[in-house]
Amino acid sequence: MTKQKNLLVVHHTKSGSTMKMTAAVIKGAKKTNINIRSISALKASSADVFWCDGLILGTPENFGYMSGAMKYFLDEIYYDCLEKKEGIPYAIYVKAGNDGTGAIVNIEKILSGLSFKKIQNPVLVVGDLDKIALSRCEELGHLMAVGLIEMIF
Repeated sequence: MTKQKNLLVVHHTKSGSTMKMTAAVIKGAKKTNINIRSISALKASSADVFWCDGLILGTPENFGYMSGAMKYFLDEIYYDCLEKKEGIPYAIYVKAGNDGTGAIVNIEKILSGLSFKKIQNPVLVVGDLDKIALSRCEELGHLMAVGLIEMIF
């Protein structure tokens, strides 16, 4: 019997759009039999990363960069997780007002330094949040959950 897989969703939001995206990610993951831990970037820790089998990060774009809270989370876990969680699959979703590139590039640089494994291109929403964007977030959560359960990642 294989153990149930654990999915960690770390997110930050100020306006609420990223929280709506987070809810959609979780909705998609809940279509499977997976443990889900959704936690604010300001409260998440390396213990949460050690708990999980896969990681999804959600952030707004702030001044062309990830949110300060997401940067804080990544700074806090970096040395604890370095060389200890290599290969963990991850995905990103970003709510951007500009173009989102800076947020994505910088998150990916940090996760690459940790040797985490990107499973797909980020879900990037520029401008208004609509049903199509939320559907893409739901698909992201479902894809990660199925991939973990089926041991694809």
